[in-house]
Amino acid sequence: MKKSFLTLLGLVAISTTAVAQQEVKFGPKAGVNISNLSGMDDSEMRIGFHVGAVAEIKFNEKFSLQPELLYSTQGAKSTVLGVETKANNDYINVPIMAKYYIVEGFSAELGPYVGFLMKSEVKAGDNTMDSKDFYKSVDFGLGVGLAYDMPMGFFVGARLNVGLSKVNEDISTGNGNVTIETDDIKNMPVIQVGVGYKF
Repeated sequence: MKKSFLTLLGLVAISTTAVAQQEVKFGPKAGVNISNLSGMDDSEMRIGFHVGAVAEIKFNEKFSLQPELLYSTQGAKSTVLGVETKANNDYINVPIMAKYYIVEGFSAELGPYVGFLMKSEVKAGDNTMDSKDFYKSVDFGLGVGLAYDMPMGFFVGARLNVGLSKVNEDISTGNGNVTIETDDIKNMPVIQVGVGYKF
């Protein structure tokens, strides 16, 4: 956790330095998530959403840096013994995207993100169970995407997030004396399609 906060502080410091020197735009962003959990048997994509804020720091006509703060609902679904089961994991994600404008208004983006787990539940039929203890509190990954900025300030974008870190905890038994290593489960893929407005 300490390393995660230091990483986040470093990204904020870089962004703050850039803000002091460059043109900056801010605005809201929201959209749809289509997510899955790799490493989970027979899992399928589930639909969620993301909502939050973005800031774009333009260095010149071609390059910019775009930090974001997003509430993102992720997870997966599967069918167990004929019952639909959903893993619902809510994160606060902080991506830092480097953007390159291929032509005016149209950009490609690439960058890391860190995610902080806010809530985790497993829903099987009408039954819901808290599952936060089964997941790690921090997730790391990489995002790649495309975006189009309209002249009036609106923008649309599509992004693929690939989790690079194991998000599930190992299982402890015997009052915590024995730890069983579990298969690596990662947040991937997470497809995001969103719209927003930059002032």
